[in-house]
Amino acid sequence: MRTSKRTQILEAAARVVEREGIKSVTFDSVAAEAGLTKGGLLYHFASREDLVRAIHEHLADQWESGMAAAAGKPSSEATAAERLTAYTRVATQSATRAELLLMLEGATTAEHAAPWNAVIERWAPPPATPTDDPGTLDRFIARLAADGLWLYECLTAERLDPGLRQAIAERIAGTLSSDGD
Repeated sequence: MRTSKRTQILEAAARVVEREGIKSVTFDSVAAEAGLTKGGLLYHFASREDLVRAIHEHLADQWESGMAAAAGKPSSEATAAERLTAYTRVATQSATRAELLLMLEGATTAEHAAPWNAVIERWAPPPATPTDDPGTLDRFIARLAADGLWLYECLTAERLDPGLRQAIAERIAGTLSSDGD
């Protein structure tokens, strides 16, 4: 299936963010990256804000798809352990600098954070209250560990040895698979 022009633009915009940060997202920079004219972008996005919001939604949707693929089913059909295992695998194996930058930027506005928060709420929500259920707390601790690995690599711009990275991801995910939920 052919990628839509809108998707091509959003992927180009994510590459711009990856290389140069969010502030570098302009119609000119994204148009150049996508091989389009500024007018071509304006056909799909009325403003820079519309474009940035769409980038957030696009990358959050990619995370959602990745988690569904990792779980082999949508979040609504997965157990809590399966959802968090899928979240852990996606967060530790495929997170990019662009995603981190956009998530951090998204935290400054409710509208930008909404797509990320919706995905995380479906796949790896925090416990609602302190609980006696150790499995719930263990799953949340595993999520924090997965987020920490991803954050470490994005902030230091260092990728761990692939074997070490895989072992860490599997260790986090493996502790979730054995809790029976």
